[in-house]
Amino acid sequence: MKKRTPIPRASRWLATAAILMAASMAQAQDVKPPTDPLGVVKIPKGAPIVIGGYWTLSGSETALGVDQKRGAEVAFADVGNKVAGHPIRLMAEDSQCSAEGGQTAATKLAANQNVVVVLGPDCSSAATPGAPILWKAGIASIGTSATAPHLTAPNRGPQFDGFVRTIYSDIWQGQGDAKWMHNVLGCKTAATVHDGSPYAQQLVAVYEKQFKELGGTIVASEAISPQDVDMQPMLTRVATAKPCVVYYPVFVAAAAQITRQAKNVSGLKGTKLVGGGALMTRDFVAAVGKDVIGFPITYSDISKEALGKNYPKLVAEYTKMFGEAPIQGFHAHAYDGARIAVMAIEKVAVTDKAGNTYIGRKALRDALFATKGYDGMAGPVECNANGECQKFKFAVYEFVNADPATFEPGKNPKKVYSATQ
Repeated sequence: MKKRTPIPRASRWLATAAILMAASMAQAQDVKPPTDPLGVVKIPKGAPIVIGGYWTLSGSETALGVDQKRGAEVAFADVGNKVAGHPIRLMAEDSQCSAEGGQTAATKLAANQNVVVVLGPDCSSAATPGAPILWKAGIASIGTSATAPHLTAPNRGPQFDGFVRTIYSDIWQGQGDAKWMHNVLGCKTAATVHDGSPYAQQLVAVYEKQFKELGGTIVASEAISPQDVDMQPMLTRVATAKPCVVYYPVFVAAAAQITRQAKNVSGLKGTKLVGGGALMTRDFVAAVGKDVIGFPITYSDISKEALGKNYPKLVAEYTKMFGEAPIQGFHAHAYDGARIAVMAIEKVAVTDKAGNTYIGRKALRDALFATKGYDGMAGPVECNANGECQKFKFAVYEFVNADPATFEPGKNPKKVYSATQ
């Protein structure tokens, strides 16, 4: 039998190290840029990952957009302003809460092929043209308070295949509003007012259908322009129909005019006035003045019990970062949108041995739609095949003070009813 010559220990160590090094180099060489049917974004080593955003950053609804932009910024701060080993750069555009503004903002973002995903918008009127423009460029978008039902409807069309939202559908809001006014307020007749926006028009349509199914009667259906100032003719027509309640889920400027001027229409004395979620802002308090006291708005339940367990931490961080408490009610939904964007990027990003990172556009879109089990600030986030990710919890809030400085969701306006009551 041939005697085996032992291998010196040093030689064995060197051989093992060589094998491990070779395996490591082979593994590094195996990391290649992914392929993707919609294209791949390359982020060079040390360069930022660009996340777009488009919200209302000017005009009468500015608080709506600024609040959501801040919510996203808090979310990024919570992950150290980094994702997949790169700094985060938020590129925000002004959607102006309009179709024209949404189209312009989305076009700007779509033209920048460094943008990997977009947060927003806040208004359905901006999302309707904006989301398809972004998706045509292969960019998925995450609506943060655009609630129009058609945006996540099963028949919404392929132009919206890249759109998800961390906000509920107004199908649930409209139905909840009708049930509360019919069953709790005891109103059997109602008048509605919308401003032609996808948000208000579709919400009113859902409300009217549900109200009639409950046995109520819609005695007047009015349409205004968001820029209308003289509401007297419209309110006079409504008064002749003698409704128990007038429901107008429109934006701040128009809603303020209706609320103030309704007090001067004798036929509306004793008629209940109800607004929608866009009025959860101190700007509405400032615009209406003393007539805001006692005015109710229907909304999603944002009490501590209804929101995610970490929501108080969000409010504390928001206040520390921006020197004031939240100025509107949808910052939690924007925070959740930003966090699921970060999680999706981390899931699909591939980094080569040189430190370059690659993100497939369709892979990122699919990761967003696959979001499950995230305990968000606004509650659990579970996305379905149509991009609906958030459940709705109905509540009613009532303003109790006419000083804008006292605005604080939950206190002014305070919650006076919820679906669990």
